[in-house]
Amino acid sequence: MTVSGIVVCGGKSNRMGRPKEWLPFEGEPMLARVVRILASVVSPVVVVAAEGQVLPPLPDTVLVVRDARPDQGPLEGIAAGLNAIETEFAYLCACDVPLLRPEFVQAVIGRVADRDADVPYIARRFYPLSSVVRVVPARNAARDLLDADRRAARFLFEKLDSVRLGESELRAVDPELHSLRNANTPEDYEELLRLISGGSASGRAGP
Repeated sequence: MTVSGIVVCGGKSNRMGRPKEWLPFEGEPMLARVVRILASVVSPVVVVAAEGQVLPPLPDTVLVVRDARPDQGPLEGIAAGLNAIETEFAYLCACDVPLLRPEFVQAVIGRVADRDADVPYIARRFYPLSSVVRVVPARNAARDLLDADRRAARFLFEKLDSVRLGESELRAVDPELHSLRNANTPEDYEELLRLISGGSASGRAGP
């Protein structure tokens, strides 16, 4: 079983008011932090950005690709990432989850088995950018959805043979579900900084 990582970061950050990928977090840009954490579990890591988007420095091992069609939302980024990889599976990730835990990623990967997708589903909400998908069927499904102008990323899991990962299973490896917390607004960002300064999550693999 081979698993790569796709980090989607081509959004406009309208609610944040500045590019989220550059937000400082414990001495590194948020995107670089997320890539580092994800790369401790999967390989390779692909970052999907908008055309012309300037990214912070990333390791040479990271492949950067661009959205083929602008302003199509996260599903376009997912499709671009899937088109760039050859592994059997891919972990889909947002660029603004700095408290992501390697154990969380491993838990999601571990549940996919012979299915085509494994997606956290909590309080009747899908978390597409915390999921694992089988690359070939997901690539085909994403293309079909975009062609049909069905751009919500959650539609991907209606077209795939998916298993839903529940809250209790996720809390077993991430008790506060910090791996699902993202920075959509300045208030979200300040809360994430507060959490990390309190020592409640480190985001680093190993001891």
